[in-house]
Amino acid sequence: MNNHSKEKDELTDKRRFSYRMNVFFFASFVIFSVIIVRLAFLQFVEGPELSQEEASNITKDVPLAPVRGTIYDSTGEVKLAYSKPIQSLYLTLYKNYGDVNGQPSPNFPEAQDIATRLHDVFEQYKTKESESLTVDQIIEAMDLNSRKANGFMPRLIKSDLSEEEVAYFLQHKDEFTGIQIVEESVRYYDPDTVAVQTIGYLKKFKSSKTLDKYKEVDEANKTQTDPGLVYTENEFVGFDGLELQYQDILRGKSGYNSVDVDLRNLPEGVAGSTPPEKGYDLITSINKNVQVKTEQAILDQLSWLHTHPVSGRLHPNAKTGFAVAMEVDTGKIVSIASMPDYDTNIWRTGSITNEQYDDIKYVYQNGTIRSFPPDDSRKRAESVVLLGSTIKPLSVLIGLKEGFFTTNTVYPDRGSTTFGGDNRRVQNSSGHVYGPLTPHDAIRHSSNVFMIDEIGKKLYSQYGAKGIDKWDEYMKQFGLGVSTGIDLPNEWLGIREYTNEQESSLTRLVYASFGQQGKYTAMQLAQYTTMLANKGKRMEPQLVSEIRDSEGNIVEKMKPKVLSTVDFNDAYWNEVQRGMATEVTAFSGFPYDFARKTGTSTQVVGGKLVDNGVFIAYAPRENPKLAVAVVIPEGGFGSNSAAPVARAIFDAYDEEFGLDGVPKKDKTEETDETATQ
Repeated sequence: MNNHSKEKDELTDKRRFSYRMNVFFFASFVIFSVIIVRLAFLQFVEGPELSQEEASNITKDVPLAPVRGTIYDSTGEVKLAYSKPIQSLYLTLYKNYGDVNGQPSPNFPEAQDIATRLHDVFEQYKTKESESLTVDQIIEAMDLNSRKANGFMPRLIKSDLSEEEVAYFLQHKDEFTGIQIVEESVRYYDPDTVAVQTIGYLKKFKSSKTLDKYKEVDEANKTQTDPGLVYTENEFVGFDGLELQYQDILRGKSGYNSVDVDLRNLPEGVAGSTPPEKGYDLITSINKNVQVKTEQAILDQLSWLHTHPVSGRLHPNAKTGFAVAMEVDTGKIVSIASMPDYDTNIWRTGSITNEQYDDIKYVYQNGTIRSFPPDDSRKRAESVVLLGSTIKPLSVLIGLKEGFFTTNTVYPDRGSTTFGGDNRRVQNSSGHVYGPLTPHDAIRHSSNVFMIDEIGKKLYSQYGAKGIDKWDEYMKQFGLGVSTGIDLPNEWLGIREYTNEQESSLTRLVYASFGQQGKYTAMQLAQYTTMLANKGKRMEPQLVSEIRDSEGNIVEKMKPKVLSTVDFNDAYWNEVQRGMATEVTAFSGFPYDFARKTGTSTQVVGGKLVDNGVFIAYAPRENPKLAVAVVIPEGGFGSNSAAPVARAIFDAYDEEFGLDGVPKKDKTEETDETATQ
């Protein structure tokens, strides 16, 4: 092949390559042009239609209220708080009835017609107890402008429908587009008003956000991915007592309807439904029979103090009383009474009127764990008081532990003593002179001067100003001035007046030694009494014994819990127990040997000195089963005001459980059966 042929072939190859490249680039241009045109078509022509389809396929979850668990007494049979089903009418709006550009919607007359027809049915079939709903109130409940809820959310129009109303709407459902009869629940409480401040009550979630717990829930709602945990504004939630403390356990989980929503945020249909999950039930340690008798005993005693002189006079300002009964070995609270009380069922709608609040404002708080002052009208007394002589068993324990005296020490009680540079004088009650006293005698006779000379002064001599810290340490070891651990919200820790530096350290220690420098709750006093009974174990007070599911299966069983222990010589405990033997008329004929200490504390209320009745006891003495603390503010001597209440509690417990382990009600039943044979 010559050179000319080679050059010709190379030229031909170059032309073919150039042609192929041109075809490739042209094809690429055509393809990209088609893609660009298609994208433009999707964007400008089909885009709005696709967006409409996408919007119409959005699914929203509409919550269904959870079913709250039941709160039982210790038997697991008596319902102290329970939910009953009711029928409620909801309305879903399938049209936009809201304002348009600030003007009423053209559809508004249709909404007004629905409201008028609903009103007519309500009026025709309402019960005597039902409140009338006006047309305007129904329109407001319809929330036409979606100010309270999203457009797709059903609107609650009326709760607790009568059977006639339910029947009518079910038969005429096609005449009311969007109506739905929904079964909900209403909270009821034992009509015998059993431990009402301890059980607590419910309010609507939207009005409960003053509590830290619900502030957190409200914040979590914004990012909550589990529809079952979403709280709605009208959902009922625990606001106090066990209802609040165990809110998460009692609540259960919300159900929900999955609703298809269009571009206008209006529903198109229900895609699916998930039913609510019932909350767990609580089995409390409260025994209804013991509780009711405790409450009645306080009321009876208050009435008695108004008509019978104690210490030579009547006590008309003894308007309140508090008592706690705690099992020594388990820490279970068998009864817990803050009296007078009220019917918690007034909270059924989630709120109360101003008039109702005025009726309960002095009694709805739990005075066994909280502090409230006496009111100006004197309708109630202060809920916490100085312990008075009930501190003396602990004072003696401190003196023995510190080595200030022994169980054999004999102290010459002359009826009074002095202290400080100004020789300030303090005497025994009524100036009694008891003569030679051993430590247990000092407790039994309630000698103030023994406590001052042998504990208060000696703490100051031993530690100087640091004696206050030493006293404080002992108080806290016995649960005074610290949380008891009770499973209730907002427990008050007490007032440790001995920390107030306005008085000298010596003065504070002197008055603290015989019970005039610390104010504590009845619950703290009961825990302290339990420690005296079990020789140093600080038991956690427990109000809930078991948690069960809706089928009755035990989810959790609470075990006794020892919060802390104190180490004292056994001889010291025995000496103190021996001294807890003050004569108490109210226990005349009591079939058990028991340990007790009366107390009368004096404090200023309304510019006047008043005497408060305090009483602690445990029984039986050698094998303690139950510890009881009773406080009757402004009731006078504890032996006359508080002790009779404690006696009623021990008797009631003996009847139900037996202080010796044998319930006396069983013996009574056996006797009755024998008599009829």
